[in-house]
Amino acid sequence: MSTESAFADQAASIDTDVTRILADERIVLRSVRKNDVIIMTRVDELQPKSKPKDLPKVASLQVPAKIVPSKSQLAALPRASGNSEWACLTEALYFEARGETVKGMFAVAEVIINRRASKRFPNSVCAVVSQGSHRKNACQFSYKCDGHAEVYHEKRAHDLVGKIAKIALARKASPLTSGATFYHATSVRPKWSRAFSRTAQIGKHLFYRPS
Repeated sequence: MSTESAFADQAASIDTDVTRILADERIVLRSVRKNDVIIMTRVDELQPKSKPKDLPKVASLQVPAKIVPSKSQLAALPRASGNSEWACLTEALYFEARGETVKGMFAVAEVIINRRASKRFPNSVCAVVSQGSHRKNACQFSYKCDGHAEVYHEKRAHDLVGKIAKIALARKASPLTSGATFYHATSVRPKWSRAFSRTAQIGKHLFYRPS
């Protein structure tokens, strides 16, 4: 079993345990982080009181917090692969964001996935990325209508963005843009940005959502 599959299975098991216990017991979340985990403890462990004798003791749970993995953590993962949605997101990240930090690449991926979920945009990653590319100067992502073929010259960068695309599509990373569906480089200031609410600045990109 791959590292990624094992993680997915572990996360699914933990989600099931948490759902069951939340339904049966009152649980509070202590805002304590240690080694990137959130410590969850039962109320009656924090505030001792008389309990029915037949109430079983439940051990404290350690639930992995959603985080943005580091470049070294990504490097340790096996090479990613996937369906057409994965291929299209990988392509977009390579040509739009491979010069960004890992966090910046995850943010761009998030925008594309947010668009897929929005009724304002097409309902697939591939359609989102290709939107407007058949019309001159109307494409949403400039690399789709710059007249150059999409060729991957940097193998290491392609492997990295492929892993990021896989994690982003599985919603395994922390949200970064507060629901943004637009972004632009900090070096420009398009007119449309004045009508939208800025949600974040990550690396060389500013992120927006409709007001």
